[in-house]
Amino acid sequence: MEVHQIMGPGLLEAIYHECLEIELTSRNIPYKSQPKVKVFYKGNELKKYYIPDFLVYNDIIVEIKAEKQLTNIDEAQIINSLKNSKKKIGLLINFGENSLKFKRFVN
Repeated sequence: MEVHQIMGPGLLEAIYHECLEIELTSRNIPYKSQPKVKVFYKGNELKKYYIPDFLVYNDIIVEIKAEKQLTNIDEAQIINSLKNSKKKIGLLINFGENSLKFKRFVN
């Protein structure tokens, strides 16, 4: 919320990403920026991997967007990412709207 309050809507996703890194660091929240997350198919670990925007507390996938409005495709992306990576919690945050929008997902 702090990032959106200070920066407002209408910027590139990469700018919000960098601001969120600063905010997480200043609050001593453990995170990895764009980590390689293992993906599984029928119990087999794939050679390819998924790269979310953030992995927070080594368990929460955070995807950020800078769009006018979140879409079903955005939601499907994080749902599938949770399912295929075997992570339990995901957070989809959209900085592109006048009011910060976010949705929590549980696998």
